[in-house]
Amino acid sequence: MARAREFLEVAELVVDEQDRDASPVYASSAAALAVLAGIAASDAACCKALQERSRSENHHDAEQLLARITPGGKEAARDLRELLNLKDKAQYGFLKMTVPEVRKVMRRADRLVSFGAEVLSR
Repeated sequence: MARAREFLEVAELVVDEQDRDASPVYASSAAALAVLAGIAASDAACCKALQERSRSENHHDAEQLLARITPGGKEAARDLRELLNLKDKAQYGFLKMTVPEVRKVMRRADRLVSFGAEVLSR
């Protein structure tokens, strides 16, 4: 969870700086960090609640594990799916992410980090 929080915090710093500059130059980098935050939070939640995490090369396989956590796992799995659907664009894409896309990614990552923290506190 500590790594998830770190990734999200740095992504938030990048977005805040970007807002001041009114430039989407680092939007994709912020989104990539937010995706990593969501993945790390999902892994932490699965480890705590299920005593396992996905070891698959395909991050989407983690969605099935996350959905097994009650309460809230199905919603968390949906957030993870949406983050992962934008992962390639954020990390490898030739197209820059827009500020609205980054905000959407940030919201989903924030929900996953909150969910992971809540699961760990149980």
